[in-house]
Amino acid sequence: MVNVNCHLHTPYSFSAFKSIDEALDRAAAEDVKVVGINDFYSTDGYREWKEGCAERGLEPIFGIEFISLNAEDQAAGLRVNDPNNPGRTYISGKGLAYPVTLSGEPLRLLQAVRAESNAQVERMCAKLNAHLAAVGVDIRLDFAKIAAELTRGSIRERHLAKALRMAIAGVSATQVYEKIFGAPAKSDVNDIAAMENEIRSRLLKAGGAAFVPEDPKAFLPMETVQHIIEAAGGIPTYPFLGDDAKGNFTDFEADLQKAADILKRRGIHSAEFITTRNTTAVLESYAGYLEDEGFIVSFGSEHNTPAMEPVKLRTRDAAELSDKLKAINYRGACAIIEHQKAKK
Repeated sequence: MVNVNCHLHTPYSFSAFKSIDEALDRAAAEDVKVVGINDFYSTDGYREWKEGCAERGLEPIFGIEFISLNAEDQAAGLRVNDPNNPGRTYISGKGLAYPVTLSGEPLRLLQAVRAESNAQVERMCAKLNAHLAAVGVDIRLDFAKIAAELTRGSIRERHLAKALRMAIAGVSATQVYEKIFGAPAKSDVNDIAAMENEIRSRLLKAGGAAFVPEDPKAFLPMETVQHIIEAAGGIPTYPFLGDDAKGNFTDFEADLQKAADILKRRGIHSAEFITTRNTTAVLESYAGYLEDEGFIVSFGSEHNTPAMEPVKLRTRDAAELSDKLKAINYRGACAIIEHQKAKK
């Protein structure tokens, strides 16, 4: 069975990979033959992805990811696929047209929400600098420099965490972290991924000294996001969280039949899973049910944190996908690729 990974972030949003070449080299080395780019608010990496896949004999899938808001679910206090924010809903697009065809109002909306997302991180950078000054740490982050040197246009809070970790690196790092956290670091200061995650969770998330709430303009309505994806030739896709480490599900996903019915009523007939989040049993149950219900089902690894993990997919409790899961993922990828080809 061909190995497939339909959801990979690149440096065009935030990624464990330093470059698209690194992502594709790792895929080729791990015998992953079908690979999907899936950056937040961006199609900028498509050409590089397409050309890099051609050089390595890989089959590309073109995707995109948004954070949307469903007002009905928010009003009901329903947690969808963001476990902490009712109504906030991640939506992917799969199989977008290449070359990119997005124009007019859908393109304007995409550019506007991306600009607002970047502006929110810029406000966070200013607040982080104010915190550093207040605790007596002589480090100031230059937002323009971060944007120019660490990003490809889409700026995420993870870029701030990375920039601060890089600025702190040195013999006095332990003391500096104690100042900025107000307590000793919980992670090994030499563990790059762990320290960036700790900076993000302790300083940039809700309750942190540099947290800045997102402006409502940063979240388009779910229906608008679906329209943008469809205008770009793609398939609106719902990313399931599935079971967490304690075996819990969000309000929306706990009743799978109800969730599937609601998604279909909303015009969504494609679902995806980030496989390391879930046990094999739950993933087989959820993915199998959704496929039987007529959904296109695909899997990915994201790689949108500092931690480098395998590109070849695995579940939370197994080193690789079961044969059943590999088959579901393969069929899903085939459907997406056929959709892409039909858009040419």
